[in-house]
Amino acid sequence: MTSKDRTIRKATATDLPVIMQLIESGRRIMISSGNPHQWDSNHPSAEQLERDVARGESYLLLDHGQPIATWAFIPGPDASYASIRGGAWFDDDEPYSVIHRVASLPQAHGVMTDILDYCFSQCRNIRIDTHRDNKIMQHCLLRAGFHYCGIIQLKDGGGERLAYQRIVGEDTKA
Repeated sequence: MTSKDRTIRKATATDLPVIMQLIESGRRIMISSGNPHQWDSNHPSAEQLERDVARGESYLLLDHGQPIATWAFIPGPDASYASIRGGAWFDDDEPYSVIHRVASLPQAHGVMTDILDYCFSQCRNIRIDTHRDNKIMQHCLLRAGFHYCGIIQLKDGGGERLAYQRIVGEDTKA
């Protein structure tokens, strides 16, 4: 699942300062890679990150015990995924989970592989979305076997996003 030096654990309330630092790092990475609009200074909000932790849906990836990445892993259904245009989900009946709010330190490599390995060990059907300018995430998702499914509209007013899905054990190629 992860290298022997990397571990994954659920975040706790005492981890919120480091989660905020990782989110800020992710924001800087997005801006420097040509994606300045996905996360503004208020998104994701401290309140959203606190809710993720309180619900047990916030995770940390640790390398030699030090946090290098954070994300939310949330059981579906997700209201933003109820309607999709320009395509379709591969399976709309099977339960799924969603990955949101992925952020890491700039020097951390292989983070998305570790996150996805963990998440797929928990659920075989995963959906994720990203901003059209987030070329890094799009590349990671396609390399990991996700398939583009269409465009969703975020319910929180955050605009439209490119939506992806992967179901382990099924050929989901169109």
